[in-house]
Amino acid sequence: MSDVAAVEKLVSKHTELKKEIAKIIIGQEEVIDQILISVFSGGHALLIGVPGLAKTLMVNTISKALGLDFKRIQFTPDLMPSDILGSEILDESRHFKFIKGPIFSNIILADEINRTPPKTQAALLEAMQERAVTVAGHHYKLDLPYFVLATQNPIEQEGTYPLPEAQLDRFMFAIELKYPSFQEEVEVVKSTTGDTSVTINSLFTAQEIIDFQQLIRRIPVADNVVEYAVSMVSKTRPNGESATDLVKSYIDWGAGPRASQNLILAAKANAAVKGKFSPDIEDVQAVAMGILRHRMIKNYKAEAEGVSIEDIIQSLF
Repeated sequence: MSDVAAVEKLVSKHTELKKEIAKIIIGQEEVIDQILISVFSGGHALLIGVPGLAKTLMVNTISKALGLDFKRIQFTPDLMPSDILGSEILDESRHFKFIKGPIFSNIILADEINRTPPKTQAALLEAMQERAVTVAGHHYKLDLPYFVLATQNPIEQEGTYPLPEAQLDRFMFAIELKYPSFQEEVEVVKSTTGDTSVTINSLFTAQEIIDFQQLIRRIPVADNVVEYAVSMVSKTRPNGESATDLVKSYIDWGAGPRASQNLILAAKANAAVKGKFSPDIEDVQAVAMGILRHRMIKNYKAEAEGVSIEDIIQSLF
């Protein structure tokens, strides 16, 4: 199949996928778009929102529609790294045997990831970057495709631990979930308080998703689009030559090179699902908020004056 035909197939499959997800999830179009771009780019996504916004249901529905193996890990203050990765036990013949943990799956839902201490959060670092884990000196490859879709409560809530910067940087997108509109909430209440049950059809195989990920990487990008993405990221660094006045005043720490890579990958995916064969600057701008939001650390002055990260990112356009 030619790449042109493959892009057309991706567009039709993406449309079907959104219809399938819409059977369960009402509204949240932008959130679903960003999760799917993350999936087709081979990235991980962090969903940020207060409890009760159907974050868990959304990830569950998407994994069913994608036809992938799915495991949910509920992060709690007493969760240990071995509860995620697995552990070695002595079997009947006195040999050590490795029992795989829930991390061995295609889609991992790390539910309320910031309710567990950093030691346990760090158990995901190698899996997210290398698609492999090391336990007791043994290296285990994870099955592809592999995604971590994590949910996080706002860090102002009781009993939460901020995620380490190294871990935040491994998430391609940080996606904020807002409360539904009045009409959407009416639809949610109607659909969830009756006795109707909905079946989600699996639309993909694991190999199809891997093929689409490889297709996204083959999509050509014009030099001016790459330079625009890198320029945008370099403006987020307060000590850099191209930093804007807003960044110098309100940002402690800017985005690293992984942000530039993710901007281009996500822009390629955003263009492909819309049927375009190469991304333009508008595609970079469409994905920039979710990719830069968690990679820029505000200073106390920004907190005191109520300046949001979104305002600062918007100024970079």
